[in-house]
Amino acid sequence: MSAAWKTQLEKLQKNRGGKKGAQLKKYLACFPSNYLEDHLPTQAIDDINHIEKLSTTNPLDMDFYYIEQAGKPTLHLRLFQWQAPIALSDILPILENMDLRTLSESPYQLTIQKQSIYISDFSICYIKNKPINLKQLKDLFTDALLHIFLGNAESDGFNKLILSAALSWKKIIILRAYAKYLRQVGFRFSQAYIEQTLANHPALAETLVNLFLVLHDPKQKSTRHKIVEQLEKKLINALESVTSLDEDKIIRRYLSLIKATLRTNYFQTSANKQPKPYLAIKLNSRAIPELPLPVPLYEIFVYSPRFEAIHLRNTKVARGGIRWSDRREDFRTEILGLMKAQTVKNAVIIPSGAKGGFVLKALLPQASRDVIKKEVIACYQYFMCGLLDITDNVKNRKIIHPGQTICHDDDDPYLVVAADKGTAAFSDIANAISKQYNFWLGDAFASGGITGYDHKKIGITARGAWESVKRHFRELEVDATKTAITVVGIGDMSGDVFGNGMLYSKHIKLLAAFDHRHIFLDPNPDPIKSFAERQRLFKLPISSWEDYNTRLISKGGGVYSRTLKSIPISPEIKQQLGIEESALVPTDLIRAILKAPIDLLWNGGIGTYVKSSKETNADVGDRTNDFCRVNGAELRCKVVGEGGNLGFTQLGRVEYALTGGHINTDFIDNSAGVDCSDHEVNLKILLNEDIANKTLSETQRNKTLANVTKEVATLVLNDNYQQAMAMSLAAFFAKDFVGIHQVYIKELESLGELDRQVEFLPDDKEILERKAAGIGLTRPELAILLAYTKIHIKHEILKSDLPEDPFLSEIIETAFPYSLHKRFHKEMRHHSLRRDIIATQLSNRIVNEMGLIFVHRIQAETGATVADIIKAHVVSSHIYEAHKLIDAVLNLDFKIPMAKQYDLIYRIRQLINLSTRWFLHNNRLKSDLRTTISHYGSHIKTLHDLVPSLMGGLSRDYLEEITVQFIKVGLTREFARRVATYRPMYTALNIIEVATTHKLDMVKTAKVYFAIGDKFNLIWFRDQISADTRDGHWNILARLTLRDELDVIQRTLTTLIMAKNKNQPTMHMIDAWLRQHKGMINRWNVILGLLHGSTIIDYTMFFIALRELTELIQGK
Repeated sequence: MSAAWKTQLEKLQKNRGGKKGAQLKKYLACFPSNYLEDHLPTQAIDDINHIEKLSTTNPLDMDFYYIEQAGKPTLHLRLFQWQAPIALSDILPILENMDLRTLSESPYQLTIQKQSIYISDFSICYIKNKPINLKQLKDLFTDALLHIFLGNAESDGFNKLILSAALSWKKIIILRAYAKYLRQVGFRFSQAYIEQTLANHPALAETLVNLFLVLHDPKQKSTRHKIVEQLEKKLINALESVTSLDEDKIIRRYLSLIKATLRTNYFQTSANKQPKPYLAIKLNSRAIPELPLPVPLYEIFVYSPRFEAIHLRNTKVARGGIRWSDRREDFRTEILGLMKAQTVKNAVIIPSGAKGGFVLKALLPQASRDVIKKEVIACYQYFMCGLLDITDNVKNRKIIHPGQTICHDDDDPYLVVAADKGTAAFSDIANAISKQYNFWLGDAFASGGITGYDHKKIGITARGAWESVKRHFRELEVDATKTAITVVGIGDMSGDVFGNGMLYSKHIKLLAAFDHRHIFLDPNPDPIKSFAERQRLFKLPISSWEDYNTRLISKGGGVYSRTLKSIPISPEIKQQLGIEESALVPTDLIRAILKAPIDLLWNGGIGTYVKSSKETNADVGDRTNDFCRVNGAELRCKVVGEGGNLGFTQLGRVEYALTGGHINTDFIDNSAGVDCSDHEVNLKILLNEDIANKTLSETQRNKTLANVTKEVATLVLNDNYQQAMAMSLAAFFAKDFVGIHQVYIKELESLGELDRQVEFLPDDKEILERKAAGIGLTRPELAILLAYTKIHIKHEILKSDLPEDPFLSEIIETAFPYSLHKRFHKEMRHHSLRRDIIATQLSNRIVNEMGLIFVHRIQAETGATVADIIKAHVVSSHIYEAHKLIDAVLNLDFKIPMAKQYDLIYRIRQLINLSTRWFLHNNRLKSDLRTTISHYGSHIKTLHDLVPSLMGGLSRDYLEEITVQFIKVGLTREFARRVATYRPMYTALNIIEVATTHKLDMVKTAKVYFAIGDKFNLIWFRDQISADTRDGHWNILARLTLRDELDVIQRTLTTLIMAKNKNQPTMHMIDAWLRQHKGMINRWNVILGLLHGSTIIDYTMFFIALRELTELIQGK
């Protein structure tokens, strides 16, 4: 240090005096020569002040100022760095993004008490070539630069707005977050173009930010609406001066997003009063233009420099997994597809579909597995916090809105997440955050975890999928649990779905399987030995096909790595898998396995392996498996069980089904997983109420949950069984109802509830082609309709007062284990999801029992509301004990042919269908349901055993003929007679109506009613109407109108005959009336004769005949 420079610094030190002067003493010998040459001691004093602020926890300080150089003010940025200098390659792009060009740098290294300090002095210029108001902008700029270095803000073109629009780094995050969201929804402009647009119009950018702040600032109260109007008007007016159409569109899209924002955590702070390290915004998706289909109800976008995340919900009450995605460019597209799939999968449970996903942005390429794991967990935690930040809570049954948050939407407290790819073990992490937030759902926030149901241990997903598999094989007249079946599979024994699936039956002959590591081949396995070996692998903590005991593999088999260049194909494998080549590369062998001529293809893995021949691999969107994929038409298996998700594209399923293959969809087959989780959540909500009331401890609750595990599994598997049966019945009769299906699809489209292109349903042209070919919708297509039907009916129930009906509300108990009904009866009635549970149970029951078009048809035929149709159905189902009838038929598995079994169920459906229409047509639902059921039910029990004996003449012959037919297919005479009387039992409603209305004897009324039917040959007349199967809405209505008219006529005749002679013996009464009206009878017989003799009978003849009969009765 030069003597003069040192003397001046010492002088300055003395002038400071005291403690500050003593601090300067240690710097007297630390400045290097190049520093002395470039600076005056006064500058050193300023620098020392900055250096004094540096530490391990505060490694960076800076100064931003003008100095005179060559008579001109020159802008300088001075960085003070602790221990390590900032690389030019790091700082220069950051400054460029702030519209600052670096002209030169002067670096200095100081050593102070063995500690290295680095000073970097940058001479810079503002690209806009105008002076910067440092009084206004210095703190904004240095604060932003510091947060960029700390990783709290990204370095990009949005930072130009710090100097041009005087926006803070935190305000700029608002604009950046919306831009990141726009890129995820397919907005056609790049982020760079969006940045430049806002940089070109800083005043508009500032207005956009101010609009956001005013809308969501909790301190902005009475004047909010007025200021919002002013800002929006200001923005629209300013857009007049924007000459670029593209720039106009960008700014307007920002305006749309801000107006669609319902909530944000922007004004919330962390426990240390600092801004939260992420921004969460809740959007009304349906208020945002041009979103990809399907459009969710709500979505929450969480932005952070470390990660980005999205959570999509189809309805308020919705649930779905949270995925760690690797698709940074389009993860919303991935999550949207999963939400769509989740929506139809969740049709069987209370909540609708939701899905969440996040991507990591701050990981270095060389990061270790441990570092990656920690970052995934940290970002997942922030994501969960972001969701809960802007979600309502519930306390003492009252809604509590989030603090420091303005809610521009209705109450919205239901938020449930689940495990998914990359987050399988995160339930406890999520529930810990739920506890931290005191969230009302507690550990029901994330199903599973330490207090939830272990799906792998229960094996619930695989067991549920096997209900579909067994149903498929039942239709092939094969008992898959007792008969050896050949299988190829996707997955390995360490996996939940594959492992449990391959342990479901000891008769499985697993010929081949593959996962991402190995290919397993066993051409002639011993079912018992191979089952034991699979069981051993399944029990290992970690396993792969490589752990399989090769001594147990049959001749010609083996375990091969997928990294091999080629795999030899033995004669045994050639024969079993239908392969001609002697060696194949692994991907070609996998394709051959998928195309093998076996009984069952079981998917328990990850990846999409089957598409349609009309699709390209690019359409599928699973590049990892492009070289393994086959077309649906190439499959030669008899049955597909989709335990895993997305193994087939929907069009791939349809193509396979059109070749005669038995397949549903993944959301039908593997719904047991979400079903089990939903039961867990609803149970926890139920039991947590008692914990809150201190009538149940948490330990007792956990014990109760564990004790009902088997009952929960039974409930879930019953759902799978019922849904698989509904699918099979829909498929069995599909070709008969293709016209109605076509109309129904159009109706759902017109309601805005279904997009046939999104769901890959055939267009009208293809439907007509199938109809001409005698082909209906395939099972995968029917599965879509089944799901949307349940969703539609559920929504209609929730819009009605059905959940408040005292009788219907009792169905809530069917959603819970029987052992809890008595103890928690009151809690079930006050469950926070009571209405949703009731709606779901009613929807499932009516669709599973009556089919997917039942409600649609009744509504089209009668104009009744969905609520009234459900009431009429419930009454009909109870009075005829439909559940007992159907159960009795289902117990005939493998005792009678499957086709006859389905025909019997169809007959039961016809009875309930007719009864439902009768109650609606005759307006007999005014009393409460319990009273109505009791009234009609008791009389039907009385009449049930009497009906066969009351039927005479042709009616009795007809009954006996049907009875004999059923005996021939394997029914006992008693059961055959019972089935044969299903249709005649419908007439009991008319008998009850006449007898109760006119206070007549029930048995005598029944005798007269049936005698009239026989005397007037009305059964034949009804059969002629039923035999007409012409399609079309008006033809159907014509048949129904004729049936209704016949009912009225037969009731009227019964009433007329009994009115004056009710105390006479039955046959005396009838004969007397017939003699009295002999002319009328003769006239009717002539009309019947004409009908009998006609070769072509149309509805005109039927209507004329009934008109004649009506006029005869009226004495005209």
